Amino acid sequence: MWAKSPARARPRTTPPHFSCSSFKDVHHLFSDDSNPTPLPPHSNSRKTPSIFHRVRVVNSLLRAWSTRLPHAPPQISAAPSPPPISLPGTENSVVVYFTSLRVVRSTFEDCRAVRSILRGFRVSIDERDVSMDSKYVTELQGILGYHNKAKMSLPRVFIGGRYFGGAEEIRQLHEAGELKKLVDGLPAADSSVCGACGGYRFILCDECSGSHKCYSEKGGFRTCTACSENGLIRCPSCSCAPL
Repeated sequence: MWAKSPARARPRTTPPHFSCSSFKDVHHLFSDDSNPTPLPPHSNSRKTPSIFHRVRVVNSLLRAWSTRLPHAPPQISAAPSPPPISLPGTENSVVVYFTSLRVVRSTFEDCRAVRSILRGFRVSIDERDVSMDSKYVTELQGILGYHNKAKMSLPRVFIGGRYFGGAEEIRQLHEAGELKKLVDGLPAADSSVCGACGGYRFILCDECSGSHKCYSEKGGFRTCTACSENGLIRCPSCSCAPL
C-alpha cells in the first residue's frame, strides 16, 4: 500500500463577511472609506454603520438614479393666435379683390374661377378690380398688412366682413359645402344690368372726362383727384357699388 505522503495543512482563511440582505447593507458596496478596517479572520461579528453614513449612501444612490431617468421636455406655451382679419362696413356683402388683366395667366384664371363660384350663389358681390384702380391695392395692403406688392396674390375674398383667403380656400369651402352656409342670409344680387356702366362698375370721370388731368387758367394743368390713374370712378348707379 502506498503510504500517504504527509501534506502540509494550509491554514483556512475565512472570506470577508458580505451581506446585502436588505437596503440597509447597500452601503458596503458604495463605501468610500480610503482605509477600510479588515475584519478578523475567524470573527463572525460585523461593525454596525452609523445612521449618518446610511443617509449619505442613500442620498448618493438617489442622485445616481435620478440622473439616469429621462427628463420630460420643457413645455412650450403656444403663441396666441392672431385676431381675425375683417373689413368694416361690408357685413352684408361679399367683397372680392381681383384683377382683370391677363398678364399672369394663373392669377387671371384664379380670379375668374372665384368670381364664377361666388356669382353662382346670386348674392350681392362688391368686385374690386385692382387693375382699374390702384387705390384698391393700397387698401388691401393695409387690411392684410402686406408692404410688398410682390408677396400679395389675388384674388382675396371677404364674406360678411370676414377674410376667408384666396382661390384655394374658396374652392375648398365650396367643395365641402361650407361656402353656401356662409353666404346664406346675404342680400340677393340684382339680376338686371346697370344701364350706366353696363356691368363694368366703372365710368369715365366727370371732372376730367377720363384724362386724369384738369385745366384752369390760373394754375394750368393739374392731376384730377376725383378719379383713378385711368380716369375712372366707381359707377354711382350700380347696385353693387359701395355705399
